[in-house]
Amino acid sequence: MTAVRPESDVTLADADFSGDARADETFGAAVRGYLRRVRGGDMGSLPAVLGLVVLFIVFGLANDRFLSALNLANLITQAGSICVLAMGLVFVLLLGDIDLSAGVAGGVAACAMALAVVNTGWPWWIALVAGIACGAVIGLAIGLLRAKLGIPSFVVTLAFFLGLQGVTLKLIGEGGSVRVDDPVIRGLTIANLPVTIGWAIAAAVVIVFAAIEFGQHRRKKALQLAHPPLGVVAARVGGVGAVVLGVTYILSVNRSVNVNAEIRGIPYVLPLILALLIAMTVVLKRTSYGRHIYAVGGNAEAARRAGISVDRIRISVFVVCSSLAALSGIIAASYAGKVSASSGAGNTLLYAVGAAVIGGTSLFGGKGRAIDAVIGGVVVATIANGLGLLNQSSYINFLVTGGVLLLAASVDAISRRRRSSTGLS
Repeated sequence: MTAVRPESDVTLADADFSGDARADETFGAAVRGYLRRVRGGDMGSLPAVLGLVVLFIVFGLANDRFLSALNLANLITQAGSICVLAMGLVFVLLLGDIDLSAGVAGGVAACAMALAVVNTGWPWWIALVAGIACGAVIGLAIGLLRAKLGIPSFVVTLAFFLGLQGVTLKLIGEGGSVRVDDPVIRGLTIANLPVTIGWAIAAAVVIVFAAIEFGQHRRKKALQLAHPPLGVVAARVGGVGAVVLGVTYILSVNRSVNVNAEIRGIPYVLPLILALLIAMTVVLKRTSYGRHIYAVGGNAEAARRAGISVDRIRISVFVVCSSLAALSGIIAASYAGKVSASSGAGNTLLYAVGAAVIGGTSLFGGKGRAIDAVIGGVVVATIANGLGLLNQSSYINFLVTGGVLLLAASVDAISRRRRSSTGLS
């Protein structure tokens, strides 16, 4: 007999906590339950994952260099800044807001970091902290204007988008640039971990993830709480382990095209993204702050009546977004080797928003995860990387990326409608 889901479970479904409220007794029942949720519109990152598989197959068949270790390492590096910026935007999108200034905020922060190193001689770590603090201040200003004055996020962030470009021009001048020569900051994207350390990190990630997953399963079972079947947990651990160890193996082989040189190891930017992904996932799914974000995004008035400070949550997500945007700008500056007046402008924000939405974050608020940003960021970077290897014109890249974003937004809208019609939202 099918139990009637209480209203609290409906909220949890949109907030991505539904897995704690339901369980399937067998692996087959779990699969059937997942398929029912997919048919009901709760697809999550499934379209992005399937799209990524298709892209890899198509580009791999079209150009034999695409799946080479050298190109895959370049792809990871290219996706780094997009993934970090998209992770920050997820926090804002969860509230149904938007931050149009995130890209240029990252450019200003990177500019501040570079000038701190070049002009004042600050150590790299102080300059890095100063750059991220610059982003946090920008986010605080935006959040205060949005929460306290009630200015729509589109308007206030559009104003900052225009104004912050003027700040960058003032700092380095029109047409000017500041080189990023510090070996540590530059090494974020051009240097690699030693192979042994890379394998050690990969093994640690798999072991810790397995321990957490099986530990939670055992704990919930002992307390007679709802839990997924052991087969689902094992499949999840096996899937993550295969991806982590597979990527580590590919990046550990020599990918140099010069027979007299050797390039091995995981780029430093990959462990950084992984650390941020873990931290942001814990914040959103395992803390009261994260639950408050989902609650405000789902229904701000209900959250206010439940005692949640909506203004404080709204301000904080813009601070988080701009802080991660600052780190994204620094990663982009590391990859380019410089900061220019156009850093963070152009299509930077559009790619990051596209990454979050393509990954499965809803534009309507209340639904999204940090992993969505990473998956979507890899999709966006894959399109640019693959089309570049095929020597396609720039306009093709824009058309394809725009089409994928439109498709993702359409899937989001259709899924929301289907969830509404089936009583899941």
